[in-house]
Amino acid sequence: MGESIHHECGLAFLRLRRPLSWFREHHGDAAWGLRSLALLLQKQRNRGQDGAGVGVVRFEHGRGEPYLARARRAGPGNLDQLLAVISEGMDQVNDLSDAELDGAKRHSVAPFLGEVMLGHLRYGTHGGHSEDHCHPLYRRGDRRSRSLMLAGNFNMTNASALFDQLLRYGLDPIGESDTQIVLEKISHFLEVENRLIEHACGEGSLQNLSGRALATEIENQIDLVRVLEKASTLWDGGWLFGGLLGHGDAFLCRDARGIRPGFVLERDSFVAAASERAALATVFNAPMDEIAELTPGEVLEIKRSGAIRREAYTPQQTPTRCTFERIYFSRGNDPDIHRERIELGERLAPQVLERLGDDVHNAVFSFVPNTAETAAEGLARAATKLVRQQHAEQLWNDLNGGTAKREQLDALVEPTIRVERLAHKDQRMRTFIASDATRRDLVLHVYDVTRDLVPPGSTLVMLDDSIVRGTTLRESIVAILDRLEPARILFVSSAPQIRYPDCYGIDMSQLGRFVAFRAAVSLLEEHGKSELLEEVEVACREQLASDPHAPVNHVSKIYNAFDDTTIADRIATLLTPPSAKCKVEVLYQSVADLQATMPQHTGTWYFDGQYPTPGGQAVLHRAYLNWRRNSDERSY
Repeated sequence: MGESIHHECGLAFLRLRRPLSWFREHHGDAAWGLRSLALLLQKQRNRGQDGAGVGVVRFEHGRGEPYLARARRAGPGNLDQLLAVISEGMDQVNDLSDAELDGAKRHSVAPFLGEVMLGHLRYGTHGGHSEDHCHPLYRRGDRRSRSLMLAGNFNMTNASALFDQLLRYGLDPIGESDTQIVLEKISHFLEVENRLIEHACGEGSLQNLSGRALATEIENQIDLVRVLEKASTLWDGGWLFGGLLGHGDAFLCRDARGIRPGFVLERDSFVAAASERAALATVFNAPMDEIAELTPGEVLEIKRSGAIRREAYTPQQTPTRCTFERIYFSRGNDPDIHRERIELGERLAPQVLERLGDDVHNAVFSFVPNTAETAAEGLARAATKLVRQQHAEQLWNDLNGGTAKREQLDALVEPTIRVERLAHKDQRMRTFIASDATRRDLVLHVYDVTRDLVPPGSTLVMLDDSIVRGTTLRESIVAILDRLEPARILFVSSAPQIRYPDCYGIDMSQLGRFVAFRAAVSLLEEHGKSELLEEVEVACREQLASDPHAPVNHVSKIYNAFDDTTIADRIATLLTPPSAKCKVEVLYQSVADLQATMPQHTGTWYFDGQYPTPGGQAVLHRAYLNWRRNSDERSY
């Protein structure tokens, strides 16, 4: 997409199944695990630039020493700063003896050298951007088994209802963010679990345990599946969570619909997990088929002993995996994502050629931003094939009619679609200055263009992976491409029109910012149908008052008043700055073609309004009411 939207977060997890001395012997580095976690974070840094954090469980610790270590950093350069902190002493640990390395001595040399590691990259969709908002979050108890570190890629649609639930439990939570509420809820049921085991095994029971013996038995019997089964009641959203307990148990869990991604690599010496499959494949040189998807609705529990259990913790639901992950968010070096992006481009080729008509030889194909390059390759490849097929058919007919010419053979041999890299983003460009007028001038220069490649009067076919707000296209990309003096620019989106807010981890919650919504409203006003906006407002308000979670989409009436092409044409008008001399056109992927490209990823609610959870519909209707009263208030 031409503009950057905050989205997602990245999770990295590593559980060593051998002593640190074993890794020194077999990998030549006692800090192999921590370095691998650092690499997992670096390979997923596309998922979060607001902040980063790492939490570590230290199985062996001296008297009074912490058993959980945590570091977090926020702001520019946060990941590099974080990795510098956790790398302290890593080059010296290999000088330790095996006994020192596998004991508590190592922590005086390398404080973050542990057996269980959890890393997180943050893109904030809500709340602040300070270090305090970075994961992992830490709730320390008076026992190791009551201490929890938690990190997640998630959003809950019903944070207020979950807060009320905590109040009914008799708790006094501070803060109503979904992050804090989830931490408090899991911690509450972890405490309940501790008390249940203490009651069953403690003083006065048949075992009559006390002191350290009781604490050890509680650690052995903690059932994280049971904890999460109770804690997750009423959760409505999409999530991937990783958690560490102070004594060494760990868990990973994913929402039952698989909205947020999660993958696991299990080997004899370690268990690793990440938000993206390609990161695991790269860091551990693993074949793709060795890396498994974390089953939606399932807990992966790893005990301190090393025992692994996979078990459902929430009722099974129909999977609705996020398609935006495949279109844009995840890195394209996953072979399945690569193939899907190629196909998304290929499916657009017939529409593009139909739009170009006889002007195809005057067209130059390109893309913006860099993430759209793969789909652009698919588009150019398929368009070339179709044009050559047309040439071959014409040549065959002319051969049969005796009118074939030599240049027709040349047309089959020479490239028929011209592809150039026209737009280059200046990664170091910053626009955070006070003057709006000066900022607009700087925004224009966020992208550079390659001059003297395009003859004046050409048609530029620019593939973009998605068009959300259209701000960068209008203020920067169209304006800078217009300097090449094309006759027209055809923007081709490999994603369908983004019409509805997301509430599961992507920062697309304000309906009025979507260029597709603004286009539909503009058309209603132009055609004298503005009363529909008030009708939808009344319907949304009544729906929220009567049955907020009913699968009803009142906002769709606004889009249904016009066909997709009419809305796309109005989007093109909105994307055209007053200074532009060229004509701007927009062409979108259809939802049907998107679904055909990735049938295993059916989450398309931001395109069609089909939300996978009950809370999604309520978020949509609140977002519309917020727009009507010109409020920037969050809709969930």
